[in-house]
Amino acid sequence: MKIFIALAILIAYPLCAVNAQVGIGTTTPDNSSALHIESNNSGLLIPKLTSEQRDNIIDPANGLLIFNTDSDEFQFNAGNTITPNWLAFSLTPTATSSPGQSVKYSNSDITTNINQNTPINLPVCGNELWNDNTSLYSVNAVTNEITINETGRYRIVVNAAFSVASNGPQRANPEMYVALDDMQIGGFASTGYMRRNSGHNESSVNFTEVIEVTGNQVLTIKVQRAGNNGTVNLRSAGTTNVYIEKIL
Repeated sequence: MKIFIALAILIAYPLCAVNAQVGIGTTTPDNSSALHIESNNSGLLIPKLTSEQRDNIIDPANGLLIFNTDSDEFQFNAGNTITPNWLAFSLTPTATSSPGQSVKYSNSDITTNINQNTPINLPVCGNELWNDNTSLYSVNAVTNEITINETGRYRIVVNAAFSVASNGPQRANPEMYVALDDMQIGGFASTGYMRRNSGHNESSVNFTEVIEVTGNQVLTIKVQRAGNNGTVNLRSAGTTNVYIEKIL
């Protein structure tokens, strides 16, 4: 019975192993290939994962390929098993940029009051962690503005940590949002009150937006008061950051 099953599989899906080569749909795999697939009525479907599922892969190999359903793009691990670096294929490159190019900054400012009635720019551009393409991303570290110089779709990831002094306000609650040319894009992001009681003086906000950008628009992360008045500062240098990636 096992022999008949094996023969049936071979007839249905012609496979050929020659010098460790495998052919699917062909009995003569190309000499340069480890796997050669031929078909005139179907394609190759690789695993489809969300970003969360992708990040839960244990020890992803360098070169591991997946399709990310959150960003609708093929991604591969350009890093190693310890520190994966998932990059998108350059599906729609221009003369000066490619999807997957990103910029990341973190804060050095820990004195600006981010709990103001009128929205201000989150002081997050104090330290450049990387900028893959300075023609694509122009950063003003003084005004905390990032000009995106090409039209496209971009992923924005913000992680902000803040605190109040022991004699600061109770139930403070700054909220944040992404803005293009000072116009809000997407929703508000906020956290629960900082009670300033029993050591509860810190909190954080973490959010992601995917937005459409027209070339030369200025992106900022706005922050404003949503709870009680009083001074709230970013917690310490390097604990707040913004990441921007071109995805289409």
